[in-house]
Amino acid sequence: MKAGALGTHNGLGLALKHHAKFLLASTSEVYGDPLIHPQPETYWGNCDPVGVRSVYDEAKRFAEALTMAYHNFHGVDTRIVRIFNTFGPRMRLDDGRSVPNFIQQALRKEPLTIYGTGEQTRSFCYVDDLVEGIRRLMDSDEHLPVNIGNPREVSINDFARQINEICNNPAGLSINASERLGDDPERRQPDITKAKALLGWEPVVSTREGLTRTIDYFRDKLAQQA
Repeated sequence: MKAGALGTHNGLGLALKHHAKFLLASTSEVYGDPLIHPQPETYWGNCDPVGVRSVYDEAKRFAEALTMAYHNFHGVDTRIVRIFNTFGPRMRLDDGRSVPNFIQQALRKEPLTIYGTGEQTRSFCYVDDLVEGIRRLMDSDEHLPVNIGNPREVSINDFARQINEICNNPAGLSINASERLGDDPERRQPDITKAKALLGWEPVVSTREGLTRTIDYFRDKLAQQA
């Protein structure tokens, strides 16, 4: 919470002092476990302020409020991008999130570990598409939040199976239904209507192509460590 809140506050102070443009990398986690699907920017979210994920969710929600306050009161030229699940080369091997974990297990021919039933959904966006969306947002005059993500919703199970297929991993999935992570959102899918209309942006890299590039990167990194 200190990094998300105090770090944002310090960054906004620097932007004000030096008349700089300020970009807040926010997150789809501001929507919490959403009651509206897909999630538009106008949705206020369904967050537990004292849950196990609250330190991240609430820090980002506070950071958005702080960013808008600096824009409205001080006139700082701000942008807010709400980033949905993103993946691609250069992710850390010990990142701890699903994509690095799944790929490493698949390359080692191990069963992919699923927490919960695996029917929870996410929308995975390839990093090149994300960067292009942010670039277009920075070139715009929009100060309110904009969703940047892939609207193609997929279950964690199906996503894991696709990784196994690309990696030729016959080990399958290891589903731990009783070990679902606390406050893990049931569904996640961006409504990118605003990004399409305002920025002329939508993803162009398919999930399969993005995974193939990412798996090639992880394969090389693991070979270097061998």
